[in-house]
Amino acid sequence: MTSNNPPARANPAVVIVGGGFAGLQAAKALSGEPLDVILLDRNNYHLFQPLLYQVATAGLGPEDISYPLRAILRGYGNVAFRMADVCGVDLAGRRVLTDGGAISYDYLLLAVGAETSFFGLESVAANAVGLKNLADALTLRNHILRMFELASREQDPAIRRELLTFVVAGGGATGVESAGGLAELVHLVLAKDYPELDFAEVSLILLEGGDRLLLALPASLAAYAARALRKMRVEIRFRSRVAGFDSRTITLADGAAIAARTIVWAAGVKAAALIATLGVPADRLGRAIVAETLQLPGHPEVFVAGDAACREQDGGPLPMIAPVAVQQAILAAANIAALAAGRQPAALVYKDPGTLATIGRSTAVAAIGRWRFAGFTAWLLWLVIHLIRLVGFRNRFIVTINWAWDYFFYERAIRLILRI
Repeated sequence: MTSNNPPARANPAVVIVGGGFAGLQAAKALSGEPLDVILLDRNNYHLFQPLLYQVATAGLGPEDISYPLRAILRGYGNVAFRMADVCGVDLAGRRVLTDGGAISYDYLLLAVGAETSFFGLESVAANAVGLKNLADALTLRNHILRMFELASREQDPAIRRELLTFVVAGGGATGVESAGGLAELVHLVLAKDYPELDFAEVSLILLEGGDRLLLALPASLAAYAARALRKMRVEIRFRSRVAGFDSRTITLADGAAIAARTIVWAAGVKAAALIATLGVPADRLGRAIVAETLQLPGHPEVFVAGDAACREQDGGPLPMIAPVAVQQAILAAANIAALAAGRQPAALVYKDPGTLATIGRSTAVAAIGRWRFAGFTAWLLWLVIHLIRLVGFRNRFIVTINWAWDYFFYERAIRLILRI
């Protein structure tokens, strides 16, 4: 394979793979260090994944939750960005293998994130839509709106109900927020767009394999979320696992069937496929098992952070959420700088900042330390935190305007069916 290295450098070379929460945070943290940093990503933008469901439900546009990586890193003199698809890592030769050639490193941080897991259900993988990237969100938005267009001219009541049945699989934060966003889109917006339809024929169903929603939150808040969704006309079915989906019928593990053309898959994620190519110990989700310093055992120059890393604390693995990714990235960057300076790396001690999930307008749940919030207060807290975390003033401004417009006028302006 040809080499695509930059000219010889006086400083140690650090390669970061992945421009998500962990990779971007690490690149920023290494700014100003006597290191030459290259951030690699197959996309040229940073994506704010927690709001993907709002793109899928026509609340926001893709450009509202993404920002060019080159623009973000413009002021960081020792950090460069390169758009590249990483296909492998030569751990012995200390090279990252990309579609543009091999890039050598002295230190490597793998922050490659996660991808949708369909648990080996081939028919579901072929016909369901996940929510891990912009392509997923746009595909889902197009599909939802197209179902209403088809239903508006369908004469057969059975087929029309099939078109108007929307199923979300997974009762975690993504599933709950997707179900709530879909309910608002359908009953507050599309009901005005399609007066020819009887919206009593619309079915919104949330499937959860366990016996409660939002396992990361206290049971009282999970119960509140379930009540709120039911008020929004979302049917919740517990102990319901999907076994197959042929694009018209969802088959459940207990043999029951649901006639539907739509299933939003929020039931599982796994580490990005790159981790499996390394030949290192991994957990059941494909995450590399790392030391307390986030170093890869046997390769102290390699760090893994974010959704691709498995590190236990308090008796269990840390969850695959943005706060974990950010804190791990900060530590990994500090440890890389320490090693380069001849110091010992430090151990990770994760501090839980709390968990939030929004359900719909004026309704959310939050657990922060000993504090529990539900309803309007939690919703305001969710809004503020997500606006702060968005990258770029323009994005914060546009998202604020869109949310205000939706809140006061019950309108979502981005109801476009695009050919992609």
